[in-house]
Amino acid sequence: MAATALDTLTDLAREARDKAGMLLANERKSQQQIEQQQEVLMNYRAEYASQLQRLLVEGIDPVTLQNYRQFLMSLDDSIQQASRALQQQNQKVLHTQKSWQQQQKKLSSFTTLNERRASELRLRESRKEQQQTDEFANQRFVRGGLSLVRSEGED
Repeated sequence: MAATALDTLTDLAREARDKAGMLLANERKSQQQIEQQQEVLMNYRAEYASQLQRLLVEGIDPVTLQNYRQFLMSLDDSIQQASRALQQQNQKVLHTQKSWQQQQKKLSSFTTLNERRASELRLRESRKEQQQTDEFANQRFVRGGLSLVRSEGED
């Protein structure tokens, strides 16, 4: 069957949907990486804070205390940056997901149109075949009917 404009549009829509799907997968992967980085930072901060608590109980000099506090503050800043990056990435994922859904909807529309077109073609073909069969049967009947007509002299 020859490719039609609708087939071409369907193929292009499928390609666009697939590209949008790959982009969505990449955005989700980035989202997971940011979440993991944030979790590592938070775990590291918790361990460092625990060390500081232990040192405070045991006794710590003011310079080491200041260093610990500054390091914890820099970890807090890094955690906040990771949180902002995660929020931005979440927005990217939502946007990309909507884009993929739009492409999927477009593909579904073209696919539905293609299915309707194919169904109409099958129906037309079926009707054509039925008409040819009816025509053939009528011709056989007419030919057969003429030979079945008895002449008056025969009995």
